[in-house]
Amino acid sequence: MQQSAVPELAHTHTRPIHWVATATAVAGVVALSSLVQPGSATAAQAATGTHTDSAPAALAPPSTTGVDFPLQCGPVRAVVAKKATGDLDGDGKPETVAVVHCDSAMGTPPDGVYVLTGSTDSGTPRIVATLVDPKERLTVTDLSLHTRTVGATLLGYSSDAVPNCCPDLKTPVTWHWDGRAFVRSTPADAHSV
Repeated sequence: MQQSAVPELAHTHTRPIHWVATATAVAGVVALSSLVQPGSATAAQAATGTHTDSAPAALAPPSTTGVDFPLQCGPVRAVVAKKATGDLDGDGKPETVAVVHCDSAMGTPPDGVYVLTGSTDSGTPRIVATLVDPKERLTVTDLSLHTRTVGATLLGYSSDAVPNCCPDLKTPVTWHWDGRAFVRSTPADAHSV
C-alpha cells in the first residue's frame, strides 16, 4: 500500500462539536436573513434618466366598525355577518358591501345589505346605498363582488304564512352600478326551494 503524500487531516472524522458548529452557523444565517429583506417589487422598470416617486399606498376599504346601520334591533346589537370589498363605481376607491342583521338568540333575523364608502371629512365610513332592506324579510346566504357587480343569494318567503324557520324561495340576484344607482337583476330561471 502506498502512503499518501498529503498528511492525514484532523477533521476528516466528524465529532459532535462539528455538528454543533454547523448548526450554529446555519442558525446565524437564518437569523441574519430574517433581518435583511429585499425591497418592494415593481412590475415596470423606470426609464433611464427619469425620476419616479413611490406610488401611494393602496386605499384601504371602508371598515364596518363604528357604522350606525339602520336596523331596529332593540336591546341587541347589529352584527356584520358577511362583507366584500372592491371598487364598485370605478372611481379608484374601494367600497365595502356588508350583510348585517340583529344579533338574535332565536330565529333567523332578516338581513340588510348596505354599501359603504369612505368619508373624507369625518373619517367614519358612511352608507351610500341599501341593496336589501331588512323589512323585506330576506336572508343572504352568499355574497360576492366581481367586476363591479355585487352578487348574492336571497332566501325569502312566498307569503306571510310561511314560518321564519323555513324560507321557501331562493333567488340569486346581482346589483350593478349604472352611474346613478345600483340596478338589481334576477336571472329568469330563479326558483323556489
